[in-house]
Amino acid sequence: MTFTAENGRPAGRIGQGTWYLGENRRTFARECEALRCGIEAGMTLIDTAEMYGEGAAETLVGRAVSGAEREGLFLVSKVYPFHAGRSHIFRACEDSLRRMGTEYLDLYLLHWRGSVPLAQTVECMEELKARGRIRAWGVSNFDRADMEELFSVPGGDRCAANQVLYHLGSRGVEYDLLPWMQKHSVAMMAYCPLAQAGALRRGLMDSPAVQTAAQAHGVSAAQVLLAFTLRQPGVVPIPRTGDPAHTLDNAGAAGLILTDAEFAALDAAFPAPDRPVPLDIV
Repeated sequence: MTFTAENGRPAGRIGQGTWYLGENRRTFARECEALRCGIEAGMTLIDTAEMYGEGAAETLVGRAVSGAEREGLFLVSKVYPFHAGRSHIFRACEDSLRRMGTEYLDLYLLHWRGSVPLAQTVECMEELKARGRIRAWGVSNFDRADMEELFSVPGGDRCAANQVLYHLGSRGVEYDLLPWMQKHSVAMMAYCPLAQAGALRRGLMDSPAVQTAAQAHGVSAAQVLLAFTLRQPGVVPIPRTGDPAHTLDNAGAAGLILTDAEFAALDAAFPAPDRPVPLDIV
């Protein structure tokens, strides 16, 4: 699946995340510029959530996209699980729209599973679509069993995406979740595709396999990690940075093509599991 804006324009192979952004007034302007640089570089998919800074990241996104052609953007936000029922979701969506300064979201995600029945959340998501407040909906942090349960409720098969943690050092989704999603044409949004600069996996950025590939192509280790996630059909990584230079570096990964030998070296250094493992969540 390829994310496309309302006018059918592709949102690019790489998106932009906003976790922890917008929370510091001293860095707000630079983070805003980083998002704008990404848009100009073709990274027009921007992901945020009402949870991020309790709306601060959504406010940042709203500032960053002000003045941009709305139809050329693909804006994503996520609703708290305890807001995902009929009593709260419509107000929560309106609050997100207000903070982002937009009339609609291209994609609205359930941030993680909570106590609200999936059937009720699906009904509400479909109602938001009917009202024109969202174009599509999806979920986040769902494993295969969660996805199968979602598809068993009426309308659950209209789920457009599942956002999960995925990077070279965390490949559990490749065993069963990703193949299932590919079979059912559900896009995977990969958060923390750079493993938070290696903080989520010791030795990842400095791995000989990663460094050798980076040196061979004259690119950064971050670009190699993003290229790894792009190997999988239907996967859109959403790296987060508040630095314009890092944003442009991330965007450059869209054109990086690693060789079979380089992929083999990465696979050997960080092998995928050969059995089901719990979904990694940060």
